[in-house]
Amino acid sequence: MNAGYDTVLVVDFGAQYAQLIARRVREAHVYSEIVPASTTASEMCARRPRGVILSGGPKSVYAPSAPSVDPGLFASGLPVLGICYGAQLLTQTLGGHVGRTGTAEFGRTPLMSRAASVLMDGWPATSEVWMSHADSIVSAPDGFTVTAATPEVAVAALEDPARDLYGVQFHPEVVHTERGQELLRRFLFEICGCRPSWTHASVIESQVEAVRAQVGSGHVLCALSGGVDSSVAAALVHKAVGDQLTAVFVDTGLMRAGEGEQVEATFLNQFAVDLVHVKAADRFFQSLAGLTDPEEKRKAIGRLFIRLFEEVARERRDARYLVQGTLYPDVIESGTAEAATIKSHHNVGGLPEDMGLDLVEPLRLLFKDEVRAIGEELGLPREIVWRQPFPGPGLAVRVVGEVTPERVEILRAADAIVLEEIRRHGLDNQLWQWFAVLPAVRSVGVMGDERTYAYPIVIRAVTSEDAMTADWARLPYEVLERISSRVINEVPGVNRVAYDVTSKPPGTIEWE
Repeated sequence: MNAGYDTVLVVDFGAQYAQLIARRVREAHVYSEIVPASTTASEMCARRPRGVILSGGPKSVYAPSAPSVDPGLFASGLPVLGICYGAQLLTQTLGGHVGRTGTAEFGRTPLMSRAASVLMDGWPATSEVWMSHADSIVSAPDGFTVTAATPEVAVAALEDPARDLYGVQFHPEVVHTERGQELLRRFLFEICGCRPSWTHASVIESQVEAVRAQVGSGHVLCALSGGVDSSVAAALVHKAVGDQLTAVFVDTGLMRAGEGEQVEATFLNQFAVDLVHVKAADRFFQSLAGLTDPEEKRKAIGRLFIRLFEEVARERRDARYLVQGTLYPDVIESGTAEAATIKSHHNVGGLPEDMGLDLVEPLRLLFKDEVRAIGEELGLPREIVWRQPFPGPGLAVRVVGEVTPERVEILRAADAIVLEEIRRHGLDNQLWQWFAVLPAVRSVGVMGDERTYAYPIVIRAVTSEDAMTADWARLPYEVLERISSRVINEVPGVNRVAYDVTSKPPGTIEWE
C-alpha cells in the first residue's frame, strides 16, 4: 500500500497489540506495515522505512522457542523502538539482562523519570502507564541510559540516542498510558524524521491505482453484505473500475430482521451498479446441518459463499475477481506466522483452497475506524458508514451449537428487540456492538403457573475503538429490564435473559 509516503515497520512477535501499535502510528498520519519477526535486517532496510517498532509478545525472550530478531537491525542505522517484549529483546540481544524477578506488573502503574530522555523529553517526574509483563529488564546494555523506573522495576525505559535505539517496558499504544501517543509521535517525527503524509485521501488514491493495476479490464464481483466493510470496499472498487463491477448480495437466511430488503433498497438507490441478489438460505442451512464446532461452521459458510460467487461469476461475463471487505482484525484473528488463531474468519481462514476467483481486498490492511473515515470521504450515507459491525457468517456465530431455521428465528426475534431498545434509549452512539446470543442450553422456568423448559437469551453490548480490545457496556438497569421483559413476553421458546459482562480479552466480542 506504500504510495511514496514515509513508512514505519512494526515487527510482530505474536502480540495482538502489534495491530494496535500500527493503528496508533497511522493516527499520527504515518504509514505503518506489520512484518513478521523472521524478516531479516536487509529485508527491512529494502523497504526503506524511516524506523522500526518492536512489538510486545506473549513469551519470555530467554525461552527456547521465543521469537527473535535479526541482530543486524540494531547496527543498520534505523531508529528502533522496543515495546515490552521488544524492549526486552533489544536488551538481551545487546548484552543486557532480562529475567523473572518475582514481581510482575499488570495494569496501571506509576512511572518515575530517572534521567534526561530524548524519547520522553518534557515528561513529568511521575506519570501513569499501562504495564503487562512478568519478566523484567534487570540491567541495561552498555551505552544505554535508564531513563525511567517504577516502584517495582528498576528499568522501565532505556535509550542510546547515539545509535537511535530506545526501549520502554510499558505500552504507549494503550490509551491508559498517559502521554503514550505523545511518545509515539516524538519517535516518529523527532527521531525518525517522518512526514505526516498518510491520509484517508491518499489511501483512496493508492487503492484505486492498485485495483486498476490488479484487475485491468477484467470483470469484478463484490461480496456485498450491506455492512460498512463491504460497502466501502464496493465504493472504492467502483471508483476504480466503474461498470466492470457487479455487486453480489447473498441472502444466507442468517441476516438480522428485515436486513435483506434494506440492503437491496439502499444499494439500488445509492449506487449505479449492477446488483445481484442471491437467495440461498436453504443451501446455507443444509451446509450447517449437524455442525456444532464454531470453526467448522465458519469454514462451511466460507466455502459455500465462494461456490455461490463462482456460480455468479460464470453467469456474469466469466468474472475472474472477487472483492471482499477483509480488515486487519480479520487477518490477525485468523492467525499469522506469529499470532495464534483466535477464530477463522469466513473470508480469511474459512476460504477453500481451490477457489476459482482471485481476491481483491482493498481494506485488508485497515482498521474499522479507518474504514469508516474512508467511507465518509467517499460520500457513503451515514447509516451505512456507522452501521454496527455484523459478522460475515451472520447469526450462525451467535447461535451457539447447531444452526437450524427454528433456532435462528428465535434469535432473530430477540435480537430485533435488543437493537430496537438500545436505539430507543439513545445508546447506539455510545456502543460498538449490541446484540443477542442463543446458547445451546435450556433452563427451567415458570410462566403462567406452568413449568417451562426453554432457551435463555444472552445480551452482549460492548464499547471499543477498533475491535482489537473491548469493554462490556454498563447499560442502565431500566434498559436491561425492558429488554428482558420484552424478549420473554414476545419471543416464543425463551424463558430467561442474561447479560454478558466479559471484556476482550479474555473473551472475544462474538461468542463464536
